Amino acid sequence: MRRAVLDATVRLLAEGGLDAASVSAVAAAAGVHETSVYRNWGTRERLLLEALADWTDHALPLPDTGTLREDLRQLLTALAAFLDTPEGPALLHLSIAPATAETRSHRDAYWAARLERAELLLRRAAERGEIRADTDPRAAVEALMSPLLARHLLLGEPVTPAFLDSLVDLVLDGLSPR
Repeated sequence: MRRAVLDATVRLLAEGGLDAASVSAVAAAAGVHETSVYRNWGTRERLLLEALADWTDHALPLPDTGTLREDLRQLLTALAAFLDTPEGPALLHLSIAPATAETRSHRDAYWAARLERAELLLRRAAERGEIRADTDPRAAVEALMSPLLARHLLLGEPVTPAFLDSLVDLVLDGLSPR
């Protein structure tokens, strides 16, 4: 039931945006009763954020190739591919939509968990001596992700493998031990 509801939520978001993903529409699409959705998630906002987290975690697996450069290339390539799906932009827009006081904490927790996952790549690289030990993993992740998101979502320009390689090289050359 849980899988069916989460998948139906993402499908409805991708097809029709936030308005299409009402609890009643999700329940109908998943073949469950509306009260089951409320019993498991409590609110529509919690359902939407869990569906968002679940989908992005599966679409963006954390690579572990043994080198930071290749890990980052794989992660950014997966993110660019995710943004080219119908679900990617719909879910990303959900994660940045205006929030109420209640949903703000859930959204903040979502972003903290996603950033923490990506920061793990930098921490592993620091342990291997690939980057300076004093590197701020959050700043590095933001430096990598922001241009990719801006290029794709704001500028509408293609995110090519060459762009991703240059982005990774630019950031990593600045993180190299001195």
